[in-house]
Amino acid sequence: MSKVIIKNGQLIDGNGGIPIEKGIVVIEENLIVFVGNEGDYTDEVDEIIDVEGGTIVPGFIDTHVHMMMEYSSVQSRLETPFSYKFYQAIEYMKKTLDAGITSVRDALGTDLGVKKAVEDGIVEGPRMQLSINALTITGGHGDGYTTSGQTVELLQAGYPGMPDGKADGVEEVRKKTREMLRAGAEVIKVHATGGVLSATDHPEFTQFSLEELKVIVEEATFRKGVKVMAHAQGAEGIKQAVKAGIHSIEHGIFLDDEAIELMKEHGTYLVPTLLAPVAVLELAKETGMPDSAVQKASEVIEIHKESFSKAHKAGVKIAMGTDAGVMPHGTNLRELALMAEAGMTPMEAIVATTKIAAACLGWEDKVGTLEKGKLADIVVVKGDPLKDIASLGDQDTIQLVIKDGKIVKNLMK
Repeated sequence: MSKVIIKNGQLIDGNGGIPIEKGIVVIEENLIVFVGNEGDYTDEVDEIIDVEGGTIVPGFIDTHVHMMMEYSSVQSRLETPFSYKFYQAIEYMKKTLDAGITSVRDALGTDLGVKKAVEDGIVEGPRMQLSINALTITGGHGDGYTTSGQTVELLQAGYPGMPDGKADGVEEVRKKTREMLRAGAEVIKVHATGGVLSATDHPEFTQFSLEELKVIVEEATFRKGVKVMAHAQGAEGIKQAVKAGIHSIEHGIFLDDEAIELMKEHGTYLVPTLLAPVAVLELAKETGMPDSAVQKASEVIEIHKESFSKAHKAGVKIAMGTDAGVMPHGTNLRELALMAEAGMTPMEAIVATTKIAAACLGWEDKVGTLEKGKLADIVVVKGDPLKDIASLGDQDTIQLVIKDGKIVKNLMK
């Protein structure tokens, strides 16, 4: 078994401590076998990767993506053959890797076959944790019903391996949760409030009742050990989700003090996706975003930042997530600059995208930090991201990406 040493750069291990100057990482097959100062390693190696003064970091993790979509106009969706999206996803997954994202949690739309294709080496893509499809109420966020009376879904469901997510009432959500688990869900996604992109609701509208949410958690977490993530933007919906035992709050736009205290009390993660409403405004004309979405995005951007800042100051656990698919895949790390603008230090933003994100996924034993025994997910970036965190949003900054011990991107040749 060959050993590879990655050397001659600053090392940020993901734990949040002081970087190691002239740090090294040694990998053997798909595992990390040494991390530390170059002078402390004396064994022979078979290959040397010289990062030439760059920075060595753990593979980044995005805890909220949609690998099977990039937002497009209604007309485009109606004109696109169903199977075409699977071929598009090959490009989306490659762009995600090229951005330095080696692990993701898919927040709806990707089925078990896509994950298996990556694991079997048929296509390249990040390591995935799947939700399959999201549970939503009739007429709520995720119901593609439009004011014309027609239904136009962002992503088609109801085909083998992708159950429809609409459910109303305690027994329906119980059955629907079981259907998602049967289809291979490793996390259950639920829409606890309205959202920006849905035409028939508002982000502050509460959707499922507390009783329904508790049943979803009962079926997933208590019976199967599977965590639940909740799209939750309005304060009341956030508080209901936390009280029901939901593991992570996605977006968290209208956090109030009570919601923040509840999240701290329950150890609930916040996945802020600050980039999502920004991208809605940036891409409105190009992608045919509905006027309702543009208006709602405009209304929430500043409130969203304020909520993030309050949660961060209060000590809520924050894991990086973007909602990639609303914006183009491969632009994920723009999120870190937004997190820094809203109060995080660059190091805190990196830790949120590595160690804390891994813990949110329950994968802290194998990814998220550069430590002996963990999987060799390693990224080399040009320059010092602690001095220019926004530079990570440029894919040219991402010089080398190693996933599971295999080089999947190399600009250092």
